[in-house]
Amino acid sequence: MGVTGAVGRRLRYRGRAVVLALGVMVAVPLAAQSGSGTGAAWQIVQPAQSSLVLARDGTSLIGEIGREMRTSVSLRSLPKYVGQAFISIEDQRFYQHDGVDVVGVAAALKDALRGHARGASTITQQLVGNMHPDLIDRSDRSIGRKLREQAAAREMERHYNKQQILEAYLNDIDFGHGWYGIEEAARHYFGKQAPQLTLAEAATLAALPKGPAIYDPIRHPDRARGRRNLVLSLMADQGYISAADAAGASRDSVVTAPDAGMPTAAPYVVDLVREEAEHAGIPVMNGGYRIITTIDPDLQRDASQALDSGIDRVEARRGYGHETFAKRAKGSTAYLQGMVVVLDPHTGDVLALVGGRDYAASPFDRAVNALRQPGSAFKPILYAQALRDSLPPNMLISDTALAIPLPNGTIYRPDNADGQFEGPLTMREALVRSRNTVAVQLGMRVGMDSVAALAKRLGIDSPIAPYPSSAIGASAVRPIDLVAAYTVFANLGAVVEPRYVNRIDDRAGRPVWVPPTNAPRFVLDPRVAFIVRDMMRDVVTRGTATSVRKWVPDSIPVAGKTGTTNDNTDVWFVGMTPDLVAGVWLGFDRPQSIVAGAAGGTLAAPIWGDMIARYYQASSPSDTWNDVPAGVATAELDRALGTPANDSTPPDQRYTEYFIDGTQPGATTAAAWALWAWGPIGMR
Repeated sequence: MGVTGAVGRRLRYRGRAVVLALGVMVAVPLAAQSGSGTGAAWQIVQPAQSSLVLARDGTSLIGEIGREMRTSVSLRSLPKYVGQAFISIEDQRFYQHDGVDVVGVAAALKDALRGHARGASTITQQLVGNMHPDLIDRSDRSIGRKLREQAAAREMERHYNKQQILEAYLNDIDFGHGWYGIEEAARHYFGKQAPQLTLAEAATLAALPKGPAIYDPIRHPDRARGRRNLVLSLMADQGYISAADAAGASRDSVVTAPDAGMPTAAPYVVDLVREEAEHAGIPVMNGGYRIITTIDPDLQRDASQALDSGIDRVEARRGYGHETFAKRAKGSTAYLQGMVVVLDPHTGDVLALVGGRDYAASPFDRAVNALRQPGSAFKPILYAQALRDSLPPNMLISDTALAIPLPNGTIYRPDNADGQFEGPLTMREALVRSRNTVAVQLGMRVGMDSVAALAKRLGIDSPIAPYPSSAIGASAVRPIDLVAAYTVFANLGAVVEPRYVNRIDDRAGRPVWVPPTNAPRFVLDPRVAFIVRDMMRDVVTRGTATSVRKWVPDSIPVAGKTGTTNDNTDVWFVGMTPDLVAGVWLGFDRPQSIVAGAAGGTLAAPIWGDMIARYYQASSPSDTWNDVPAGVATAELDRALGTPANDSTPPDQRYTEYFIDGTQPGATTAAAWALWAWGPIGMR
């Protein structure tokens, strides 16, 4: 009668296990075997390493670059109990065998005959298979693979001592999540370097080689705790630690580091610095480098958190009808996106950069690679050109309906966001209230080609079309270019280029590349920059960006400009303090209306304010905005009329206006501030 069904399968399985176990007695000459991939099967080779991407402090990890995420460490640098934890659970007779544990094989054979088949691979055998997968495929269950592995393990033990083998093993293990080696596991699971691992943490990591996904302490802390305690018990049984130490460590909870040990993760920045390093000829993908970036770790975290919470508020608004991030379909990226860029205005150092909401789902960097219409956030550049043309900030221009013939025969009719027209306004007031028709008239007055030329000098490389609509931000720009252009106002005429890398060191700590520092370029009259900045301070104090002051106290000087494009598809706030220049943008990758009534002042500005408020909780603003450049004149004016104040001007209408000397009231024979008081140009 033949053997069939489950019983037959069990007997056949036991038979294979017996054959594999007996294979330890067979002599196979493998010492000279080698392959074209990783060398001879017994050789210890240096596994792939990662390059560490660090914040400007040189210690905070913000990301890694490499084919495998691994940083090898010396066994001597680790507490003894780290290696002992792995030996106790993986290879109890590690210090007695010659690479193959004959006693373990015999025990495995006995268990196999009883129907409880298990492996008997030593640490050396595991290392051979993991380090040389091209020669020893551990997924291959054949007797041939087992014999090759055993022979290679014995040969490895003839060439290397136990300490070298254990060190190589600890640096080679796959700990899950794409993290390889004890240093990587310690960093990402517990937020520390491997030499700082506690006994309980070391035992937790020793539980992982059997099944990284099964005993993952992040996803399955209870399972991890159970196997950790088994490791601790075995360590005590084998005399590595005392029973009291094992009991004490067993009482510890399994607590992993938040955010996979990188609370300052900046994946979009990692992509940027990798590209920059490779362009400079530094092979960072080969691993072993330390890239010290310009990123401020706290500010990067503030930016990310402010963006996340701010967009969550938008998605929770009444009438919001799009897919939300929290309820997104699998694989979808159709939810509302955003970006944040923060620069040091004096050096160009990028202190924070968030290129989107979820890098894993969408690595496209919206801060650096997107082209979006800036809307009214472009207006400060236009107004700077107007001041350069000697138009004073108290010039009256009528906010009124326009009909402008275009070369293609169509009529351009710009409008304001509220659909209203307010009549004569000073240039300052028009910027504060973001009146589009005034900006269009200014663009026609000074020439959009001149505005485009200024934008290019400020670092905006994308073309600014010579059309009236470009005056109100119809020409798309890269967000980081627009933010960097605002440094000209923070620096009173000097613009800086964004930079991401401070230096790159090799594995020995020697600098191999230090990018050149680009000095600020003076491209604008300091008087013009000062006046535009002062006008933008009014935008925050009483204009379209007053929401910023709900977050940022009055003691912190702030200037900036909101931006909203047609159909509410893009919303912006770009602003500055004495220490920072930053921009926030929200929109969909495929432009569509965000929500009815969306505006930069209500959606983007609060995110900016939240981030800046977080930043200044730990620092005070520099006192650099009170110095007035030489050649700037002042006059006390009536805000409503733009004329010099007199005895009848109410106190709340009085304000100090700044002028390029020679354009202030009374400085010329003509009242320049009244030139456009009675109607727009280009009217039909």
